Amino acid sequence: MSVKIRLARFGAKKRPYFHIVVADSRNPRDGSFIEQVGTYNPMIEKTAPGALVLNAERIKYWLGVGAQATDRVARFIANAGIGAAYVAKTNQPKKSAPKAKAQERLKLAAAAAEEKAAAEAAAKAEAEKAFEAVVEEKIEEATEVAPAEVAVEAAPVVEAATAEEPKAE
Repeated sequence: MSVKIRLARFGAKKRPYFHIVVADSRNPRDGSFIEQVGTYNPMIEKTAPGALVLNAERIKYWLGVGAQATDRVARFIANAGIGAAYVAKTNQPKKSAPKAKAQERLKLAAAAAEEKAAAEAAAKAEAEKAFEAVVEEKIEEATEVAPAEVAVEAAPVVEAATAEEPKAE
C-alpha cells in the first residue's frame, strides 16, 4: 500500500480550505484518509497564524515509515523545517526537443541575425563618421570669414571700447 501526505480540498465554491491528510494513494482526493496532520488556508496571508498548521510530530512519523509527500506538501514541510529541503522536479522530455533539421534552421537563423546586427552596427558607425565630417566642414566654413568683414565688424567695437575707458591724467 502506497501512502501519501497530500491536500484534501474542503470549503465552499471559490473559497478553498485544505486539510493535509495521510491517505492511501488509490483513494480519491477528498475520499477516506488515514489521519489528518494539518490544515492550509490559501485565502488568508501566508504569514498569518492560521494559514498553515502542521502537526510536526505526526508528519515526521509518517515520513519515517515511508509516506511520500506531494510536491505542495513537501514544500510546506521544508519551509516549516520539519523535513528535507524541497527539490523541484524538472520535466525536460527529449521527445519535445526540435529535430535535427529544425535545429539546423535555428542555427542558420541565429547566424543570419548576428550578421544582420553586425552590418547594421557598421552602417551606423559609417553614418556617424559621415555626419561628423559634415559637421566639421560646416564649422570650418562658419569660422572662415573674409578679413574685410572682420575689420568692418571690429571697428565699431574698438571705438566703443576706447570711448568708455577713462583717460588717466
